Amino acid sequence: MNEKITINSLRRMKETGEKIACLTSYDSSFAILQDKAMLDVLLVGDSLGMVIQGAENTLKVKMSDIIYHSKIVSDVTKRAIIISDMPFMSYSNPRKALGNASRLITEGGAHVVKIEGGKELSETIKLITQNGIPVCGHLGLTPQSIHQIGGLGVQATTEKDAKKLKEDALSLQNAGASCLVLECVPSSVASVVTKTLDIPVIGIGAGVDCDGQVLVLYDILGLTSLQPKFSKNFLVDQNSILDAIKDYVKEVKDSTFPSLSNSYK
Repeated sequence: MNEKITINSLRRMKETGEKIACLTSYDSSFAILQDKAMLDVLLVGDSLGMVIQGAENTLKVKMSDIIYHSKIVSDVTKRAIIISDMPFMSYSNPRKALGNASRLITEGGAHVVKIEGGKELSETIKLITQNGIPVCGHLGLTPQSIHQIGGLGVQATTEKDAKKLKEDALSLQNAGASCLVLECVPSSVASVVTKTLDIPVIGIGAGVDCDGQVLVLYDILGLTSLQPKFSKNFLVDQNSILDAIKDYVKEVKDSTFPSLSNSYK
């Protein structure tokens, strides 16, 4: 698919079974390479707080940070759709969320905004989408809730939690979410959620049955000190960053990534 990727493109990919390849993106140099490598989605993630700013978590990232990085990525991206994270506390009530989502679109050049949380965000998602802004949900491990959930561990490991995850996913879809990121959940749980939803589900540490995959760019290039179980260094066997990103896209598209060793039971 060579044309500009849109929300409708992602829906068609789910319908036809073509996997969605996504990576985080924070600056113009990498964004140009990522677009050349035919990534479908660039996520301007609040992970920049850790990999760019050197913080312990994502909580100190500001709206101005996301807007800045979204703008420099969107200015050079021709093909991929751009999803930008709403930072911690930027969507604490529906009206505030709408104002900040609007800024990400108008000032940052994002196409979709991403928010973390379950059915409690239904009214927020409805308000944002009713105003013409697509929303990507985020369930499972939600890094902005690190203090509440007690750490960065695998989620939905019990039958009760898996049921709640599925209910939350349906609530987000019914509220108008266009897609969903599912992070660090057992593969079997992610598979059920993916088959249940009509919207695309993009996994990170959620197994191969999701409609697509997303990883942190710096992880696949071996630039982070600790490689997460769900990630892989794609630069090791390649001669350039561009080839490493192309290899990631290929492995996502042909479902060789993630392997069982990159997934949770």
